[in-house]
Amino acid sequence: MGYTLAQKILRAHLLEGEPITGNEIGIRIDQTLTQDATGTMAYLEFEAMGIPRVKTELSVAYIDHNTLQSGFENADDHRYIQSIAKKHGLYYSRPGNGICHQVHLERFGVPGKTLIGSDSHTPTGGGIGMLAFGAGGLDVAVAMGGGTYYISMPKMLRVNLLGKLSPWVSAKDIILEVLRILSVKGGVGKIVEYAGEGVKSLSVPERATITNMGAELGASTSIFPSDEVTYEFLKAQGREKDWIPLASDEDAVYDEEITIDLSALKPSAACPHSPDNVKTVEEIGKMKIDQVCIGSCTNSSLSDMLKVASILKGKTVAEHVSLSIAPGSKQVYNMLAACGALSDIIAAGARVLECACGPCIGMGQSPNSAGISLRTFNRNFEGRSGTKDAQIYLVSPETAAYSALTGYLSDPRELGDQPAFPMPEQFLINDNMIIPPASVEEAASLEILRGPNIKEFPVASALEEEIACVCTLKVGDNITTDHIMPAGAKILPYRSNIPYLSKFCFAVCDESFAQRSLEAGSGIIVGGENYGQGSSREHAALVPLYLGVKAVVAKSFARIHVANLINAGIVPLTFANPADYDKISQGDKLVLSGIKEAIAAGKSNFTLLNATTGEAITLVGNYSTRQADMLLAGGLLNYTKGNA
Repeated sequence: MGYTLAQKILRAHLLEGEPITGNEIGIRIDQTLTQDATGTMAYLEFEAMGIPRVKTELSVAYIDHNTLQSGFENADDHRYIQSIAKKHGLYYSRPGNGICHQVHLERFGVPGKTLIGSDSHTPTGGGIGMLAFGAGGLDVAVAMGGGTYYISMPKMLRVNLLGKLSPWVSAKDIILEVLRILSVKGGVGKIVEYAGEGVKSLSVPERATITNMGAELGASTSIFPSDEVTYEFLKAQGREKDWIPLASDEDAVYDEEITIDLSALKPSAACPHSPDNVKTVEEIGKMKIDQVCIGSCTNSSLSDMLKVASILKGKTVAEHVSLSIAPGSKQVYNMLAACGALSDIIAAGARVLECACGPCIGMGQSPNSAGISLRTFNRNFEGRSGTKDAQIYLVSPETAAYSALTGYLSDPRELGDQPAFPMPEQFLINDNMIIPPASVEEAASLEILRGPNIKEFPVASALEEEIACVCTLKVGDNITTDHIMPAGAKILPYRSNIPYLSKFCFAVCDESFAQRSLEAGSGIIVGGENYGQGSSREHAALVPLYLGVKAVVAKSFARIHVANLINAGIVPLTFANPADYDKISQGDKLVLSGIKEAIAAGKSNFTLLNATTGEAITLVGNYSTRQADMLLAGGLLNYTKGNA
């Protein structure tokens, strides 16, 4: 029996465990990346380990999230990260150089390599044939120090792509169709592999759009083969030496398969407030819009921008629509300027933003009250845009640009024949915004530069014999990390200041949660299905830790978040019977007796006593030996120090 592409890469990097579905395995990590919203914390954690220099083949620190400098906080964090990178052996991508996933694809991604990043959209690298995972900052810090990265061996899901896309239908419409079929929970515990004749019709940037938004499936990661299309992209980037052919064996066995006929797809949109709430543009109909935002790590490549410029050329944005466009990298921006496409974009009335994440993480461009905004982004969670009652629709660049002209959600197929947008034979290469690390000799004398906003991160104490506290919060299904720890221009500058950040924890759900938790001193959170979906931000675990959260009990968890909870020393547990969720109310006194002894003994069933009602509830916690030891120690940092 042959192996899938993902299985081949995992086996080539296997350090611990048997690669059997559900088993915990440890793999070697070749590359890491961070961005500034999560990077400051990751580097504080790396410093705490006392390792003088990163041990990966390549590690890159990107500045792309917190680029709005309305105070000293973001600038101080950037200075700190730059000094860390110089001293400890990382490359540093300066503000303005571009979004981490776009730049990494262009300049650093290598087929067959493993990559983890402190950003949930790190699987973008799968578009070039990497096995790339989003992870918490502490996992990234450990990998930078040469440590093993652990995951549960995923199932393998094959998506067969047949045929070819029709004019004005795009890669974004492919991943929206996958989300429609599978839902935001459909990829949990799985690696999604794309195969079939339709793959060869997709460029690397188009493939990257699909693997990027595969994060919204809850998938461990997504990957495309490395073929002649991959080679041509790398050659155009002057990196053909990095190419190797990679494909699944013909007799590889998959746990699940779905088939999509590309020729049958239509322009689509994810409707508020979930990426899997997908309908075709035809089904939604002519809906008046207020705003269009084009960019993000999903859709900001050169080919995306050239299509947008072609649609806008010689026309004017509708008078009631605000259109903003953010190229994904300096390379894209330069090439748009060189060929005249940038002039077409500006002339049409678009507001050109810097090469950064920007509106995608609520950093500016919030819509008007109750505004309808079309965005080429990957998430449309409620409130993420910065306007709580905004209606956010996720669409392709083609749909977005055409709709900006008409003033209504519009089908780009009405444009008629589509021009060809071939990939350039040679990209404009200028890496002057990437700063290499100092030599080992130079690094010894370099100083780490810290600002007053940078505070120490909270560290859990060893697990106590029992957890007895009130249910400080009860929430429903599909609670995202944006619910737990919001982003946005007002909050992101404090990502390195956990005490201040804690004021905003769960504010989307319950503005009194933070104060109530501080008064209680300790607490248990109860949630529904898919708790913690969304981004990889470990702040969604570190801030609850600071607020005294000892355990989270849910119907089910998202992969990255449950790992972050364990890393923080917070015990994640699921209901043996999901109906028992109804037996707990906010404010109930809850007791987990003998929790320490049970975890130490390797038990998987635990009894939660609701002391308020007298109900005994069975909970499940399936931890590997390593995870159990981490919980007993009070998190990954304590565990790492104890085993140093």
